[in-house]
Amino acid sequence: MAEWLSPDTITTVTRYLDLAGVFTCGLLGGVVARAEGLDLFGYLVVGTISGLGGGIIRDTLLQHGTPVALTDAAYLPTAFAGALLAFLISLSEEQWDRLFTPLDAAVISFWAVTGAQKTLAAGLGWLPALLLGTITAVGGSAVRDLLRGRVPAVLGGNALYATVAVAVAGVFVLCSSLDAPTLGIVLGIPLGLVLRMIAHRRGWQLPVGLPLEPSTALRTVRSRTRRRPRKEKDP
Repeated sequence: MAEWLSPDTITTVTRYLDLAGVFTCGLLGGVVARAEGLDLFGYLVVGTISGLGGGIIRDTLLQHGTPVALTDAAYLPTAFAGALLAFLISLSEEQWDRLFTPLDAAVISFWAVTGAQKTLAAGLGWLPALLLGTITAVGGSAVRDLLRGRVPAVLGGNALYATVAVAVAGVFVLCSSLDAPTLGIVLGIPLGLVLRMIAHRRGWQLPVGLPLEPSTALRTVRSRTRRRPRKEKDP
C-alpha cells in the first residue's frame, strides 16, 4: 500500500488520467466538428484544442517549463486519435447525445484531479490547486467555444460544469492534506461522474444575475455594436 501511495506512483496515475482526458476531449471536439460540418483538418484542430487547451493553460500558469503537451510525445497523437475516431465512426445524433454527457463528466473528473495534483506537486497551496484543477477541466472546452464564436458554455446556461470540477479538485486536495491522495482519486472521480450526470438530468444550474433593463446605456451600446456596417457607395 505504501508503494501505491508514493508520490511517483500518484504522478504516473495522474499522467494516465490526463491522457485519458486528452483522448476523450479530442473525441468530443471531433463530435463538435461534425455538428459544425467541418472537414478533416477542422476535426484535428478542434479536437486538439479541446484535448490540450486546458492542460497548456495550466502548465503555463505553473511556469515549470514547457507545457507537458509539447514535451511528452504521447499527448498530441492522443488528441489526434480522439478526433480521428469521431471522424471515422458513424453514429446517429441521438447516440452521440447519449454519449456526450457521460464522456464530458469523465473528462471533468480526470482533469480536475490531474490539475490539482500537479499544482500541489509544484509546491502551491490548496486554493491554487482548486483554481488550476478547475481550469484544467474546463479550459479546453472554453477555448473550443471561443474558436467557434460562442460564449463558453462554462460561463452559464449549462448544467453544473465548473462546479463539478471544483468539487472533484476539492476532494483530492482534502485527501492529499490527509496524506491519502489515492483516496482522493478513488472518491473524486466517481463524485464528478455522478454529480455531473444528475445535474444534467435534473437541469441543475447556478443562479443567474438580474436582467438589464432595455433602456440602459449598456444595452444600447451592445445593440449598436451588433449592427452590420453599411457599405459606402462609390462616388
